Amino acid sequence: MTHSLSSRPAFDLSVYLVVGPGDCRGRPLTEVVAAALRGGVTLLQLRDKAASEADYLALGRELRALCREAGVPFLVNDRVEAVAALDADGLHVGQQDLAAQAARAAIGPERLLGLSVHDPVQLAGIAEGAVDYLGVGPVFDTTSKADARPASGAEGIARIRAASALPIVGIGGLTAERAAVPLAAGADGVAVVSAIAGAEDPEAAARELARAVAAAKARRDGLA
Repeated sequence: MTHSLSSRPAFDLSVYLVVGPGDCRGRPLTEVVAAALRGGVTLLQLRDKAASEADYLALGRELRALCREAGVPFLVNDRVEAVAALDADGLHVGQQDLAAQAARAAIGPERLLGLSVHDPVQLAGIAEGAVDYLGVGPVFDTTSKADARPASGAEGIARIRAASALPIVGIGGLTAERAAVPLAAGADGVAVVSAIAGAEDPEAAARELARAVAAAKARRDGLA
């Protein structure tokens, strides 16, 4: 499923890779991302809280180029100042980062904005059209994020789906085997870190996840 608002890039949440240099088992991030894109990743987010601005921008330019070649939107996590510097397609912010309205004002109307939410209460006060999609989780317990909240399971997805019509991507402990859980609860796709970046073969892992997501959507929508 693709979504767009005004002149913002179309995007597909099906297989969303969130990744930084520390997630790749010592391999170059660009190699892992290139393989993942070949395997079917539909959206990419660079998340690296520790890198210097110079290192972040240098890496971001490489990833942006790979994404442009693949026709996949490239987003940055939290670092709002990097969006324009990298000509990124968008920004993703969490509850502890810049508020959604401030983030939208900073990046302008033509870029994508994703927001992490854990409770329907966090949707209050968000202006219509400010946010393009919601990241909801962790669906399962995860070790990819040091400050992750307790797992909320399918119920967490279902609560947000009942409260919002925005596209939802489930995140947290997701694998090809678990992809059906958030999709059955109303998510539009799955976001992963280690399931692809930590895999022995990131291309094959991305392809397997893409197949699992497509199959889960077909079952949910009565097409299989």
